[in-house]
Amino acid sequence: VVGAMVYAVNARLPDVQALRTIELQEPMYVYARDGRLIGLFGEMRRYPVRIQQVPLRVKQAFLAAEDANFYEHGGVDFTGVARALWLLAKTGGQERVPGGSTITQQVAKQFFLSSEYSFRRKFAEMLLAMKMERELSKDEIFELYLNKSFFGNRAYGVAAAAEYYYGKTLDQLS
Repeated sequence: VVGAMVYAVNARLPDVQALRTIELQEPMYVYARDGRLIGLFGEMRRYPVRIQQVPLRVKQAFLAAEDANFYEHGGVDFTGVARALWLLAKTGGQERVPGGSTITQQVAKQFFLSSEYSFRRKFAEMLLAMKMERELSKDEIFELYLNKSFFGNRAYGVAAAAEYYYGKTLDQLS
């Protein structure tokens, strides 16, 4: 039964190679004739960065807060899933419970899946995360996460969050 479920869900999963060429939505930049930036227009603020441009401490902070075992697991942290299932059982399934999602699973959900709260969607997210881990490098996945995540106040990605919350460029963060 589990094998049939895996096969059925796996057959409908998107091609993760599309993530290698994805273009993230950015605001429209308006420059003066002398090259000065005079305005940004759009609903979201995002400045995509390469993983090499992200300061080590910023990477470490995200890993500590979101997925300490990111570089060790294969897309799914089964200990985290077990913890989330335990919390779900304790609440009788009446509440949303934290935890259980790795950075890879969050990327899978952000790019391909809905935010629907169901076992079916979570199962697809887990299978997609494992597929992403087979086809993309950890740094590619982490870069997608750092550029796609929403940090409030129209700031999408770590570079926009650094600017909005600290008034600094990403490379100026310590």
